[in-house]
Amino acid sequence: MKDVLVTGAAGFVGSHCLEYWLDKTDWRISIIDSFRHKGTFSRLDAVPNLDLNRVKIFHHDLSAPIDRQLENRLLDREVGVDGENYFDYIINIASDSAVERSITDPGQCWKNNCDLMFNILEFARKNKPSIFLHFSTDEVYGEAEPNQAHHEWDVIMPSNPYSASKAAQEALAIAYWRTYDIPLILINVMNVIGERQDTEKFLPKLIYKIATNQTMDIYGEPGKIGSRYYIHGKNIADAINFLTHVRQQPPMYSDGNKRPDRYNVVGDLEMDNLQVAEFVAECMGKKLEYRLIPAEKARKGYDRRYALDGKKLHDLGWRHPVSTLESIKRIVDWTLKNPHWIL
Repeated sequence: MKDVLVTGAAGFVGSHCLEYWLDKTDWRISIIDSFRHKGTFSRLDAVPNLDLNRVKIFHHDLSAPIDRQLENRLLDREVGVDGENYFDYIINIASDSAVERSITDPGQCWKNNCDLMFNILEFARKNKPSIFLHFSTDEVYGEAEPNQAHHEWDVIMPSNPYSASKAAQEALAIAYWRTYDIPLILINVMNVIGERQDTEKFLPKLIYKIATNQTMDIYGEPGKIGSRYYIHGKNIADAINFLTHVRQQPPMYSDGNKRPDRYNVVGDLEMDNLQVAEFVAECMGKKLEYRLIPAEKARKGYDRRYALDGKKLHDLGWRHPVSTLESIKRIVDWTLKNPHWIL
């Protein structure tokens, strides 16, 4: 039985991971969440198998350091008891992930994401987990050209303040791996979908627009529509669980340098955003009303296409538990039965 600390578990991705790990592992899980961005108690309430005998919830904003008192509670220290408790794994999911908000308020996104990374790494430096896994994004590599897929350790080329802050998080984590021997695993993840997602994101916004017979704006022009490899949050949780079992020693690369473990976690199907919209409308049995908005007018720093090469993780034996199309079908059905999540 592992003791695991998860940051951001009341957020969209974190709550799916929590639900999955409670079902598929015997982990005892402590969660830290600020409930200041998109983390909500409603997401925790919606986790059907939430077992407070296995889950401890700590309200703390990681843009501030973990103080000694919170550290004592996290590690369940007792007066007069010798020995030191520790977490086997620290899984860092917390971040402000709204690209458009990072463009209108770059300072807040940058400061929050950089400060929280420093503070959780400092906690890890003092308390020595056997794995520190950091959740990052495909966006650190910037736009992928047609027929291109970024490999692990490709050139970092962020296009907006959010992706720049995620690249900075990675850089600091790598520095702590090198300087303090933090046992780091980096994962770069494609666009995550799932139930309970905030309506600022594409799929829940799309479901709402179709349900209410409104026109959906889709970035792109004929033949140049933005595309993604969408992946369900529970597939991410499964990949993380898989990596805790198969973690390898950092390999020696051809340039003679050692690097931390790094893996791309990729969906099984590339779809452009119009294809997604048409499929969602089909699932709902409704007509899609849409208009194309040229990407250049959508927002500065818009990446038309993201693509990662998932061969490394695939070669280790990981497979998607649920396909992209089946995921979308399930999300549409669940959301229509739980409309309070998109109203």
